[in-house]
Amino acid sequence: MEKNPVDLLAMVLVIIGGLNWGLVGALELDLVQLLFGSIPILAKVVYVVVGLAALYMIYYVVRE
Repeated sequence: MEKNPVDLLAMVLVIIGGLNWGLVGALELDLVQLLFGSIPILAKVVYVVVGLAALYMIYYVVRE
C-alpha cells in the first residue's frame, strides 16, 4: 500500500517521540523540554501532536 503525506508525517513524529522517550529513559534528557521548556504551551502542543500521531499510527496498522 502506498503511503500518503499524512502517513509519513505520523511515522516521523512517532519516531521522534520514541527517540525522545529513549533519551528520557537512558539519560534523563527530555529534548522537548530542553527545546521548548521556556514556552510551556508549545511543549504541550508538541506532546499532543506526537500523541495524535501515535493514535493515527494505530489506525494505519489496523487499516492495512
